Amino acid sequence: MHQQNQNTTLDHIFRHEYGKIISILTHKFGPQNLEKIEDVVQDAFLKAMQVWGYKEVPQNPTAWLLRVANNGLIDVLRKSKKHQEHDHLKLPQDEVKPQEVILENAIQDSQLKMIFACCNPALSSESQLILSLKLIGGFSNKEISRALLKKEDAIAKSFTRAKKKFREHIKTLDIPVEMALSSRINLVLKVIYLLFSEGYTASTGEEIIKRDICYEAIRLALLLTENSSTDASETHALIALMCFHTARFDARTSDEGELIDLEHQDRSKYNKELIRIGMGHFRLAERKTSQNPLYFLQAAVSYTYCEAQNFEEIQWKRILHAYDLQLKYSYSPIIRLNRIVSYYKVYGAQKGLEVLEEIYKDCSLEENGLYHSIKAQLLHELSEYSKAKESYSKAIKYTKNEVQKKHLSKKRDQM
Repeated sequence: MHQQNQNTTLDHIFRHEYGKIISILTHKFGPQNLEKIEDVVQDAFLKAMQVWGYKEVPQNPTAWLLRVANNGLIDVLRKSKKHQEHDHLKLPQDEVKPQEVILENAIQDSQLKMIFACCNPALSSESQLILSLKLIGGFSNKEISRALLKKEDAIAKSFTRAKKKFREHIKTLDIPVEMALSSRINLVLKVIYLLFSEGYTASTGEEIIKRDICYEAIRLALLLTENSSTDASETHALIALMCFHTARFDARTSDEGELIDLEHQDRSKYNKELIRIGMGHFRLAERKTSQNPLYFLQAAVSYTYCEAQNFEEIQWKRILHAYDLQLKYSYSPIIRLNRIVSYYKVYGAQKGLEVLEEIYKDCSLEENGLYHSIKAQLLHELSEYSKAKESYSKAIKYTKNEVQKKHLSKKRDQM
């Protein structure tokens, strides 16, 4: 049990601090040393696993990791005969307090500086996203492949190419001038959204929710509201969306950690304070001019789930309308898939199945667990139990998260 708790703590620290340490060291030692920085940070975490396996986790694990990574990088730079220009940057050997190393600028957060650097227009959109998710969120190639609907080996190759371009084009981590800030905001918000999405439904592992990633995404988005150039309608809409989703965390899983369908959730467990905060940002988003209302429409869907007193009172027509509007602004196979549930609630399971098969013809979804689980649900509704079981089995096969696998297996076996 002690070892399990230690592993959970380390996983939490990795998720919460990896991007921060990468960003601080990249700012201090320059993007040209990015690969060396990655190596020493990973070495620091490996050392932490070895040391903390039989010792208590230090009171300030961030400072411990930062000091180990910093000193390791200086050693590497000395060996490569580049230490002269970096010696003066060595951090003190005593405890490094986070407020002593967080960068001072318009946006008071090193991770946001790193995101803005990763979102430099000199890089392709795909490179920007992959760099951000890797370096800010500590995402694995498998997690990014799920988020971007691409193959894992393609992500690995893209990351290698993206790092090369990053080193060539980005010389320092500086906050862009106001106009550049505004032009990059949409991609920065997309990065934060993908971070939150991975925390909200973890793609792999034995947890369905990784709360620390979700809270980190909300924190980063809130920091954007402190700068007039990024205090946009889209920023507040995304914060509202994340608050509404987060408000339902405690109702999504049982005390044993099992997943609970929306239909059976205890709505008394919904966090009313988070819903209230989300509504405040939702209204701010509504009052500001928006270039892309996608997050606003998604927030409207999430709020509709939150406000219903019970499952039967959910306004499915309103949700379907919001999804239809989303598709007008931003086509996505995932939006089309998510829309199916509200569509079948309004028009029936048979029509829902027909639309689902249209999506399958248009997109490569054979290895998509969500597609197969929705298909199983519709077939079950139509009393086609043998076909539903087959679809549940495929959903289980292509789902990597153990909690989701267990949940789908339970539904299949109960049928």
